[in-house]
Amino acid sequence: MTRARLRDLGIVIGELPTGVHNAITDVPGVWVGHTTLIYDEPRVARTGVTVIRPRYGEIYADQCFAGYHSFNGNGEMTGLLWMDESGQLGTPIAITNTHQVGVVRDALVDYEARHHPDAAWLLPVVAETYDGWLNDINGFHITHDHVFAALDAAAPGPVAEGNVGGGTGMICHDFKGGIGTSSRMVEIAGEMYTVGALVQSNYGDRRDLRVDGAPIGRVISADETPMPWETSRGMGSIIVVVATDAPLLAYQCRRLAQRATVGLGRVGGVGHNGSGDIFLAFATGNHIPHNATGATPIHYLPNRLMNPLFYATIEAVEEAILNSLTAAETMVGQHGRIAHALPLDRLQTLLAGKQIQA
Repeated sequence: MTRARLRDLGIVIGELPTGVHNAITDVPGVWVGHTTLIYDEPRVARTGVTVIRPRYGEIYADQCFAGYHSFNGNGEMTGLLWMDESGQLGTPIAITNTHQVGVVRDALVDYEARHHPDAAWLLPVVAETYDGWLNDINGFHITHDHVFAALDAAAPGPVAEGNVGGGTGMICHDFKGGIGTSSRMVEIAGEMYTVGALVQSNYGDRRDLRVDGAPIGRVISADETPMPWETSRGMGSIIVVVATDAPLLAYQCRRLAQRATVGLGRVGGVGHNGSGDIFLAFATGNHIPHNATGATPIHYLPNRLMNPLFYATIEAVEEAILNSLTAAETMVGQHGRIAHALPLDRLQTLLAGKQIQA
């Protein structure tokens, strides 16, 4: 069966409406780009890099409030200490594999310095998950040029999902995983706001996988769809980036990032000891000029009005993870290892009339 997004299969998650593209790019000014590396010589590559560029690519000059949450910290996301201290995001966000965080981080500095000669000090945000089962991770395939290509390719509109960018070699709930995205629209005090999520999914045991509450992972056996390994390993990672155009302050962004945990839990993530589950949220509803020389006007939503944004985040994260699974294709990697795709026809059959017990 041709790979498809969750809603193309007739499966609707949650109650809130999506944006036009059902993607993080529905948040105005948020762009996404990928570089995907798939080849077998001279060493096996099943990897890449995904970038998120807020503010139409001009996040350095016009920064925004941001916050993060570490559900389980067996992973890496650079730049978090300064984000925690300042409450601000001032660079693109990149996601790649575990052993190439340094190269990607340096490439972001290089790129921003070329485009902003006054940028004498940068602490970019780069996150990772481990693709070393399918990818020869010590082949160090990603170069500055690959990161530059992803940045230059970043655009609004539909976002490629599954085996692309940083998600190329990732495995989720013992099926092929990778990049996924979704969005939600909410009305608060007469204003419409968008919340979008993008995930790089590489976590979880099959038995824990749920789709719209149904325990799909318990029904699809290893005999039906083989596992990548002999037994579930209880490890892996997921990176979640949440964006909104609502006017939020830094601590409110952190509260939004925390709600990504609920979306992850709905799909079956438990925060295993060996998992790096790190979530970042940024809000473009305020403008923070990099070169401001005086007080900058700021506005924000009262905390008591944030519940719709919490629900939107939870639903968007849940669906983004599932989109990463339904979009991903079966992949053969190094040493002939295989990560099989979630069987979509079987998924539809199981969910039709909820034929399995939740």
